[in-house]
Amino acid sequence: MSTFPLNAWYACAYDVEVKNELLARTVCNQKLVLFRRLDGAVAVLEDACWHRLLPLSNGRLNGDAVTCGYHGLVYNADGRCTHMPSQETINPSACVRAYPVAEKHRFVWVWPGDVALADEALIPDMHWNDDPAWAGDGKMIRVHCDYRLVLDNLMDLTHETFVHGGSIGQAAVAEAPFVATHGERTATVTRWMENIDAPPFWARQVRTGTGYEGPVDRWQIIRFEAPATINIDVGVAPAGSGAQPKGDQPGNRSQGVNGYVLNTITPETDKTCLYFWAFARNYALHDQRLTHELREGVASIFREDELILEAQQQAINEHPGYSFYNLNIDAGSMWMRRLIDKMIAAEEQGGAKPSKRVIPLRSVA
Repeated sequence: MSTFPLNAWYACAYDVEVKNELLARTVCNQKLVLFRRLDGAVAVLEDACWHRLLPLSNGRLNGDAVTCGYHGLVYNADGRCTHMPSQETINPSACVRAYPVAEKHRFVWVWPGDVALADEALIPDMHWNDDPAWAGDGKMIRVHCDYRLVLDNLMDLTHETFVHGGSIGQAAVAEAPFVATHGERTATVTRWMENIDAPPFWARQVRTGTGYEGPVDRWQIIRFEAPATINIDVGVAPAGSGAQPKGDQPGNRSQGVNGYVLNTITPETDKTCLYFWAFARNYALHDQRLTHELREGVASIFREDELILEAQQQAINEHPGYSFYNLNIDAGSMWMRRLIDKMIAAEEQGGAKPSKRVIPLRSVA
C-alpha cells in the first residue's frame, strides 16, 4: 500500500525560490523541474527528456523554452517538444508531462495525481502566511524520514516538554488535558494550560507584544487537513484575562499574543520529505528584526525535531515490520493516519493513477 495519496496539492517550493531558471524537486517519487515563465506564471514539467531521459534540469532555460542538455530538444512550458536537432519534422509523441500548478499563501503547489481532479479550492488554507494582519516568515527543511513521522510530531506536542525544554517546552504541556476531534478530512487537538509560568520563548513574546510579565494562560490548537498540512494556533495571554472560550462564549485574546505555526509536509520519497513551515504573529507587525529573529529561532527549534525524526526513521529501518504502540496522547496522530489511509484506499480502489495533461499538437499552417 502506498504511504501517500497522489490526488492532492503538495507544496513544492516557496514562491521566492522559483525564478526564470530551472529548479529540480521530487514530489511523491516523481522528478519535477520548475521554472517561472516570462509572464510570471510557474510551470512544472516532468524532469526527464522524452528522447533519452536526461533530467531536463540538467539543461538550460531560454525564456519559456527548456533545452535538453544532451541532444538539444526544446520543450515549451506545456511540455510539448518544439524543436528537434537535424530534422524539420517533430515526432508528435514528443512531450513530457506538465503538472497542474498553483501559487497560494506564498507556496507553489503541484498536483501529482489525476489532472482532471485538480481543483484549486482543495489547496489548504494557510492565509496567515500572506495576510497583512499577520507578519512572519519560514523555511523549507529536507528531512530524511517518512513524512508521516513529521505529522505525528506536530499532532502530539507533549514532546515539547522533552525535546524543546530550553525554549517552548515545559512540564505543563505534557500534563495538561486535551480534546481530540475529527471530521471527514480534518483532525484537531486542543490543549489549554491555565495560570502557568510562560516558557522562555513565550515569556519573551508576551513581553515584546504587550509589556506583560507574569503567569499566563497558554493554548495550542492543532488542526490537521489531509493529507499533509497542519496549522497550529498558539499563544499566551495574562492568566485569568478570559482568553479561553467558556461554553458558547468565545475567548478574548486581546490582552495576549497569538501566533500560527504553519506546516505543510510533502512526501519526496518513501523515506524523505520536504517540510515547509512558517511562523506568523499578530503583534509587532513592522518589526523586521523580530521577524528575522523568530524565523531563525524557530528554525533552531525545528532542528531539534529533525534530529529526533531522522533517528526514529533509522530505528524503523532497523526494525522492519514493527508496529507502533499508541498512548492517549496519540489520539490526534491516530486520526491523522486514518484520514490519510482513507484517501489512499479510495485511490487504489478506484484505480487512480497519474494522468498526463493533454497537450495539443502543433498547428500546421
